[in-house]
Amino acid sequence: MIDKVKIGINRLGLTNMTVTELLPTLKNLSRADKLRIMQFLVIELAKEEDALLQPGATYTVWSPYNSHEAAHKLAELLEEDKQT
Repeated sequence: MIDKVKIGINRLGLTNMTVTELLPTLKNLSRADKLRIMQFLVIELAKEEDALLQPGATYTVWSPYNSHEAAHKLAELLEEDKQT
C-alpha cells in the first residue's frame, strides 16, 4: 500500500516517486532540508483538514505536570513491575 502513494515535491526534483523510493532520498537530506519537508507536509495536512488548526490560535495541551493522579498511577505501575 505504501508503494501506491505518490509524492510530488517539485523543488527538490522528487516528482512521481513512491514513498519507498522517496524515503532513502529524504534520509540523505540535510537537517535544514528535512525541517523544510516537515514544514511543507504539516502545511499540506492542515489544508486537507479544512484548517482545523488556525494560525495564531491558542490550544490547550494536556500535561502530567502537577497531575497527582497520574503520578500515583505511575507509582502503582512501577511497584507492580518490581513485584513481577
